[in-house]
Amino acid sequence: MEKKNLCVAFSTQKGGAGKTTLTVLVASYLHYVKGYDVAVVDCDYPQYSIAEMRERDLKMATDNDYYKSLAYQQFTRLNKRMYPVVKSLPEKAAETAKALQEKGKYDIIFFDLPGTVNKEGVIYTLSIMDYIFAPISADHLVLKSTLRFASRLNDTLITTGKAKIKGLYLIWNQVDGREKSELYDVYEQIIAELGLLVLKTFIPNSLRFRRELLESHKALFRSTLFPVDKTLLKGSNVDELVEEVLGIINL
Repeated sequence: MEKKNLCVAFSTQKGGAGKTTLTVLVASYLHYVKGYDVAVVDCDYPQYSIAEMRERDLKMATDNDYYKSLAYQQFTRLNKRMYPVVKSLPEKAAETAKALQEKGKYDIIFFDLPGTVNKEGVIYTLSIMDYIFAPISADHLVLKSTLRFASRLNDTLITTGKAKIKGLYLIWNQVDGREKSELYDVYEQIIAELGLLVLKTFIPNSLRFRRELLESHKALFRSTLFPVDKTLLKGSNVDELVEEVLGIINL
């Protein structure tokens, strides 16, 4: 089957909203669990959070026999290597993605962009996305900032037809409690009035989302080498999120 090379970004202009974590969780789940071929372009200059996570993951998998064995077992079982993580400046992201596509075909290329639209190249890079998912939370400042960001993209790029974007969706992230409260219904009414869409799946607020590869060999959650551990998957809604995203992007 021909690869689609879809360009997808979890993006917002508010730092700490969870865009990088969601990118890693979804990319790893799609690549290692669902069997899709994924690549990540890390444009989050200058911190390059995902590229640095990959370096930490590789060091742990090289130095630690437990993770080295885990990586070998996964490679043998799946017969596929880790997905590439490539650094890029935001304004060079399109060129970086093109170079990736020339080396190999991918189902999805994820882009991790800076948490501001004011940096050079960010708006242009967003304009070449097929789909954008913007994480929001019930924090007033985060919500206000993200709605401004999403409305700007919707009004200037999507409804005008100036971009190739097929869909822009908001996603509730860091939700307190097991279920959303009536407050979220009020917020979603405001969002609907702005002509924006919200995913049905929400991501709960949990310390597990910060768990990376550890010397203690505890079940891992966030990694560029492995998917979410099955023991931590339940209640995280990561699997539900992936399925909803797949339904939208129509892979």
